[in-house]
Amino acid sequence: MERFGHSGDARQPVVLTIPGLNNSGPGHWQTLWEKTRGDCERVDLGSWASPSRNSWVTRLDAAIRAAEGPIILAAHSLGCLAVAWWGALQSQAYGWPVTGALLVAPPDCDRMETPETIGGFGPTPRAQLPFPSIVVASRNDPYIFFERAHSIGKNWGSSFVDAGFCGHINADSGLGEWRFGQALLEKLIDNAHEQASAMRQLRPAIPLAHQERRLAALRVNG
Repeated sequence: MERFGHSGDARQPVVLTIPGLNNSGPGHWQTLWEKTRGDCERVDLGSWASPSRNSWVTRLDAAIRAAEGPIILAAHSLGCLAVAWWGALQSQAYGWPVTGALLVAPPDCDRMETPETIGGFGPTPRAQLPFPSIVVASRNDPYIFFERAHSIGKNWGSSFVDAGFCGHINADSGLGEWRFGQALLEKLIDNAHEQASAMRQLRPAIPLAHQERRLAALRVNG
C-alpha cells in the first residue's frame, strides 16, 4: 500500500471507534457518530462485559491492519487503555498507519479500588504514543481524578482538553452527538491532511535523488 500523502492520493482518514467496558449503547456519542458520520466504523473488541487486555489489543491490531487508508482512533473509557497498550506493544512508524487518536475519559486502572473487570489493563502504559493524540477528561469523572488524567495524557505525549463537568463523558452525560468532541476529531483529521500535504511536497525530491545515485553508480562501473 502506498503511504498516505503520495501524489494523487485522495483517501480520507477512517475513524475507528473503540468503546469501553460493556460496549457503547444507542445514546452514546460513539454510536451516534457512526450513524451520522460517513467515516466512523466500530471495532468489535469482543468480551465486552469481561474484557481481556491481550484479546482487546489483538482485535484492535487486526482492525487497524484491515482498514483501508490512514486511520484515526476515537476511543472511550477502557478503549483508551486498549489504544495505549497497542501503541506500547506495536512498532508503527510515527503517524502511520494510525495518524491520530481522540482518547476520551480514560479510567485509572492503577487505583486500589479499581474493579477487577478493568484492573487487568493496569499498570497504565507510560510510553509516548506513536501518533498525535488528544486526551479529554471531565472534572467529575467517577473513574479517574482529573489531575491523574492530566498526568496520563502527559506520559502519552497527548494534548490535554478539559471537558468541564461531564461525568464519564458517556450516554449518561447527555451529550447527544457531542459537537465539541467532533470538533476535536476534525482537528485530528485536518492534522492528518496537513501531514499528507507536507509529504507530497517532499516527494518530488526522491526520484531525482534516486536518479543521481544511479548515475553515480554508472560512472563508477564505467
